[in-house]
Amino acid sequence: MTHLPPPAEELRLLDTELRQLDARRALLLARRAWLITALRPPVAPPPPPPPVRGPEATAPRVQNVLLVLGGALLTIAAIAFTLVSWGRMGIAGRALVLGAVTLAALGSPVLLLRHRLRSTAEAVAGLGLALTVLDVYALHEVALPDTNGLGYAAIASAVLAALWTAYGLALGGTRRPTGEAATPARLTLRLPLPTALAAAQLPLILWAAAADAGAPVVTGALLVTAALDTAVALRVPVRSVCLVAAVGAYGLGGWGSFAAGWLSWTATGPSAVARAAALLLFAAAIALAAAWRLPDTNVATWVASAGGLLTVAALGGVPRSSLPGEWTVPGYLVCAVAVSAAVRTRLPEPMRRGLALAAASVQAVAVVWALPPVAVALLGPVARVGRVWTGAPSAAREAVTTDGVPWPPYAATAPLVLVVVATVLAVAVRGTQWRPRATIGASALVWAAALVLPAALDIPYWAGMSAQGLTIVAALAYVARSAEPRPVLFLLALVSSVSLACLSLAAEGTTLGVLAALTVLFAAVSGRSRLAPVAALTYATALACAVGASLGWPSQYIALLVLVVPVVAALLAARLVGSPARVPVEVTGAVAGLLAVGLAVPAPPLLALVLALCAVIAAGTAVREDRRAAGYAATALFVLAAWVRLACWGVGSVEAYTLPVTVPALLVGAFGRRKDPLTSSWTAYGAGLSVTLVPSLLTAWVDPDWPRPLLLGVAALAVTLVGARHRLRAPLVLGGGVLALDALHELAPYLVQMAGALPRWVPPALAGLVLLALGATYEQRIRDARRVREVLGRMR
Repeated sequence: MTHLPPPAEELRLLDTELRQLDARRALLLARRAWLITALRPPVAPPPPPPPVRGPEATAPRVQNVLLVLGGALLTIAAIAFTLVSWGRMGIAGRALVLGAVTLAALGSPVLLLRHRLRSTAEAVAGLGLALTVLDVYALHEVALPDTNGLGYAAIASAVLAALWTAYGLALGGTRRPTGEAATPARLTLRLPLPTALAAAQLPLILWAAAADAGAPVVTGALLVTAALDTAVALRVPVRSVCLVAAVGAYGLGGWGSFAAGWLSWTATGPSAVARAAALLLFAAAIALAAAWRLPDTNVATWVASAGGLLTVAALGGVPRSSLPGEWTVPGYLVCAVAVSAAVRTRLPEPMRRGLALAAASVQAVAVVWALPPVAVALLGPVARVGRVWTGAPSAAREAVTTDGVPWPPYAATAPLVLVVVATVLAVAVRGTQWRPRATIGASALVWAAALVLPAALDIPYWAGMSAQGLTIVAALAYVARSAEPRPVLFLLALVSSVSLACLSLAAEGTTLGVLAALTVLFAAVSGRSRLAPVAALTYATALACAVGASLGWPSQYIALLVLVVPVVAALLAARLVGSPARVPVEVTGAVAGLLAVGLAVPAPPLLALVLALCAVIAAGTAVREDRRAAGYAATALFVLAAWVRLACWGVGSVEAYTLPVTVPALLVGAFGRRKDPLTSSWTAYGAGLSVTLVPSLLTAWVDPDWPRPLLLGVAALAVTLVGARHRLRAPLVLGGGVLALDALHELAPYLVQMAGALPRWVPPALAGLVLLALGATYEQRIRDARRVREVLGRMR
């Protein structure tokens, strides 16, 4: 009987079969659709539509151009009529023509606005405004020809400004037809009000010029006009009026502020100073009032900073006329500090930022003013390096102003300026992320003040030296006692120490004492900075040179004294394992060693001794595991010492100079191959053998005697045999090459004699035989050459 599964199992099997049939049907339908698509002929894509050139100018732009051009032409025609054709008509005709045209031009915009032709109304209104200017000019020429031109222009500009303002307000808009409720109810003219404001810029300035007033009155007129512009710009909501007012406020306000500042700077009497200060305070009040009301915080900040600067200029100019010249900058600086106190008031944030920016700008200018005396006090002593021990000067200022470098004028108060700015930085910047930077800046300013103070006060030379030394001691003591590293303070102390060391070169005893003290000071703080040991070793080197010069020793004996510094540097570097100061200390010791070598050059015997001692120091350094590379330097120094000693003895044989290099090099190479058998013979022995074989071959090539070539040939033969015995490529190639060249040099005379005795046809015949023999055994020669190459390749 056939086995029938249970109904549930049978249903599952049927569902599986149906899913497989559906999947197969979907695959066949997809294949059928692809075949139908492939059999259809390809259809070409429709061509893209041809490009349509659009209009280059929009209709509103064309309209505006035409209206502006038409109004300009009408204005030019009116001017030409007034200036050229005026004299051909009577008074009545002139008045009638100009009056009619002006009234028509000013009245036409009313009708145009009712018909909603706003752009045309603006153009006609501009023509009418221009005609009013011509009317004023005609009135002056006909009725008031004898009046002052500037005075009449001042009154006329005021009248025109008032008339244009009234006209703009009267035509501020017209009623729309009642049936159009979806569009705006009023149309306004934009041109009359900004034009009236532009005309209002002239009356006060022209009046001051017509009255032949002085510079303070003209400056006041500029500032009053700028104040009116500022008020209009802050009060009137019309954008075009605000733009004209802002231009007038910035332009006339800036011009008036500059003029007031110039008056304050050039004022000599109390009354002139007071007038200039009043003008500057007025300008500052305008700027601060504008900053109070400006909505843009960035613009308000810059306007407030301008007001702060004007306030400082006004207040600082008052004592300037009655105090000596060196108190000018401190006076302005005190005013800037007073302005910075407003930062802690309840003023708006943009104003406080602006006042802080103004105060900081004045303080920065004051610091820049104080930098020239600081530079002279710092760099002036460097000129004494070329005039060592020529005598101590009498005063501190004389010590820094050498070689014709003048002391800056009005520099007596430079330390006070630096201290005031440092105090402001230390007090004002608190509890912010700028506090560390402010502390660094204050420290630098106090250091600069201490540096320049002795020369500014012109105290005695020894007192100035003592003050500068106490400054260095205080700075290094603070660095040593501080829990945190103070790299900036240490650098300032280091720079001061260099200046002090240069100052001490004036007298012998002072030089020795200062260099010894600086060496001890920097050695005492060597654990606080990586540069402290370097500074201590540097000053120790200078002290060694100074002691030797003080004892009257020649330079070669001073070199022996300087070698103490590399010894100390090597011993100190051995204790600074893992310290960042280790490498700088070693570099300083190496530089001191080079200085010792340079000092010993005039005496070759002592130069050999100095080189040998430097080699001993380098060899001692190479004992450490991480400084094995110093062994190469030690070897080179030993070789140089040997060469110098041989030269002193008058030894002329080249082998005496090369063998001291070859023997250690070969020993080092053998030791290296023993540690690493894979080392190539060229690496191990190539350099050592070349140092002796090549110079000896060159010398033997020009030596007419026979002992040197014979000994060189024997040595080259021995090297070749050793290379062949141990299958080493470098000795085999170098020794064989030198042996062949040496033999050729010895046989060359005989070869030349034999060549002269043979007939001339013999060399070509021999060359032909050689070529035939080579051609006949070409394959064998190639096989032999390959075998030789393989033999050499198996060598190491």
